[in-house]
Amino acid sequence: MSNDRYINANRELWNEWTKVHVHSDFYNVDEFKKGKITLKDIELAELGDVKNKSLLHLQCHFGLDTLSWARLGAEVTGVDFSEEAIEYAKRLSQELDIPARFICSNIYDTIELITDKFDIVFTSYGVLCWLPDLVEWAEIISHFLRCGGIFYIVEFHPVNNIFDNEKDTEGLVAKYSYFHSTDPVKWESDGTYADKTAVISNPSFEWTHSMSDIINSLISAGLTIEFVHEFPYCYYDHYPFMEKDDKGWWRLKNIEAEVPLTFSLRARKVQPDH
Repeated sequence: MSNDRYINANRELWNEWTKVHVHSDFYNVDEFKKGKITLKDIELAELGDVKNKSLLHLQCHFGLDTLSWARLGAEVTGVDFSEEAIEYAKRLSQELDIPARFICSNIYDTIELITDKFDIVFTSYGVLCWLPDLVEWAEIISHFLRCGGIFYIVEFHPVNNIFDNEKDTEGLVAKYSYFHSTDPVKWESDGTYADKTAVISNPSFEWTHSMSDIINSLISAGLTIEFVHEFPYCYYDHYPFMEKDDKGWWRLKNIEAEVPLTFSLRARKVQPDH
């Protein structure tokens, strides 16, 4: 069964979200325009120096992280399926005179639109749940990497998918399956992660993927895993029972057990295409 109708519905949602996000305190575009880098400590440390390297940013939203990598010296291309997001990213690039290429595309169609190979393929924070097929996703990543190139992802840990995060939830309550289903879960939108008061009309359709799904898809695409790291915090208040630490990360409150909330992974393409 085709997933096109779900992907198209999600595109409409992200078009709606983008109109909210560009004005939100969460993204703080005004500070970015003054020179702020929006990248987090994890990816800055683990991906390292990107100066003069070509970087493909998949699912880039409206481009703040993409343009941040450009400010650090990378030659960047950002891809997202939201027309609203890509148009705003292009305007930011022009307004701030930050060289960047932005392409509006469903991730599964990018091979038809981009002929380049890249030193780095990057993606981050809240991307995998919008993808129905990780095997094809990993093949696309491998396709775009030069031999010796690096794929890097920092993302919410799949364990997050298990627990209830409704606004009246007071602790970790297992409610959902950890494992992938070909049928997405439909969610009626109640605001956005960036503005919980926003009135949103479009639902979302999301897929879960286990850690083994993620790792094995990359291995099957011929990539060599260099590391996987896990962290007991995330960059926004995914649950109502969280508090922000002095470094800006959100942690579980009044819960003794540490649960992985974020993970990072770096993989390398060591074999050329045949």
